[in-house]
Amino acid sequence: DMIAQALMELKAKGSEVIVACGGLSVDPDDVTIAGVRRAGAEIISYGAPVMPGAMFLYAMWGDIPIVGAQAAVIYHSITIFDLILPRVLAEEKICRQDIVELGHGGLCLNCEKCSFPACPFGK
Repeated sequence: DMIAQALMELKAKGSEVIVACGGLSVDPDDVTIAGVRRAGAEIISYGAPVMPGAMFLYAMWGDIPIVGAQAAVIYHSITIFDLILPRVLAEEKICRQDIVELGHGGLCLNCEKCSFPACPFGK
């Protein structure tokens, strides 16, 4: 209920994009998704064929995108979050199929010297 309430407060304040952090895991007691649903958002995708970031969440709440930044963003410099956020900020309509298609090139090679976005990750 706390997550749903926080989301409703953000919406009331005029948020155009919401990034939810933490709690996105395979654990059965994960409450983030339940809170997003309870607020009334439509889950477009929970999970993605991308590493790092397989436990990614993308939802729409009316015209407000909700992006779930999984714990991988703490430990990896590049994740699915970096593939999706520019598209969200460009107001691109993202559907489940768009996220599924990220599976082609969806494995970050963790290069010693990262050259993202000039690399095959997410392409």
